[in-house]
Amino acid sequence: MIFKKMLKYIINIYIIIFINFSSISSAQINEFSTWVEGFKKKAIASGISELTVENFLANVKFLPKVLEYDRYQPEFYENTFTYIKKRTNRNKVKKGLALYKQEKKIIDKIEKEFSVEKELLLSLMGIETNFGKYLGKMDIISSLATLSYDKRRRDFFTNELLTLLNLVDQKVINKDILFGSWAGAFGNFQFMPSTIKNYAIDHNKNEIVELKDINDSFASAANYLNKIGWKKNTPCYIKIKLKDNIPKKYLNSSARNIKNKKKVKYFKKYIEDINELNLYNNLSSAIITPDKDIIPGSKTYSPAYLIFDNYEKILKWNRSLRFALAVCTLKDNFKNEI
Repeated sequence: MIFKKMLKYIINIYIIIFINFSSISSAQINEFSTWVEGFKKKAIASGISELTVENFLANVKFLPKVLEYDRYQPEFYENTFTYIKKRTNRNKVKKGLALYKQEKKIIDKIEKEFSVEKELLLSLMGIETNFGKYLGKMDIISSLATLSYDKRRRDFFTNELLTLLNLVDQKVINKDILFGSWAGAFGNFQFMPSTIKNYAIDHNKNEIVELKDINDSFASAANYLNKIGWKKNTPCYIKIKLKDNIPKKYLNSSARNIKNKKKVKYFKKYIEDINELNLYNNLSSAIITPDKDIIPGSKTYSPAYLIFDNYEKILKWNRSLRFALAVCTLKDNFKNEI
């Protein structure tokens, strides 16, 4: 019954999206062109050279497919069990182990330098791009322009597009390889332009940041995690079974703002099996129920997870409860193998 409801829900969403974004009207094209001209002026006024602005926006296109992807992300419709299973399977682990064996010297060096576990780096690369296999083939400039023109997250993507043009203008990144995801992310770890600006590093000292290169991409990802406060060898989450007496105010179902944090020992009275929690009594924690507000027919208290500070650091990377759970799960799977 729950499966049928969920399937119907997914089909209805897809139909709505397909109808809205499958065709482009001449009015949309004209409106987008007007927006581009306005953006050019804004970019030049921000200090980006006119030559860079004109060169990179001369052939920019409105991509309706990008808006379709934006509205139909798997984080919005897959239940937690399905989402995690797809991204943490045995095949994924084998691919990661093969990459580690091949690049062991560099990866071990980066782990030691930045104090970020190699298992976490492998996990993030595996989930983001399947270890570099799916880097994305979309024109990032057009993707970001489309999302900047769209109203849903206009300010965010406009800033990302300005940042990208600045990076190209300053020759920080190679202008000829700007192909990536529909959302404008780039490289082995799918960095957005602002992440490149703030955290990407030229680790191999060849005077350009190469995020499709193992050395620069792993070092940049490790630098990012280190700078945002990842703590090595501390837990991400523990899956729990909740009692019915837990006040609903403690159940977080949105990644935007994790509320009502308490020490683990406080939550014990609301959890069925507490033996596994004794080691973490004094750690700050929160409870998430990721399916509650998204999956039709889902139970209020299941699945449930006790999350810790490291989990919230992964939310800074990608603000999705399921993404963070999958990353931490795959990390643990690697830890059992390396």
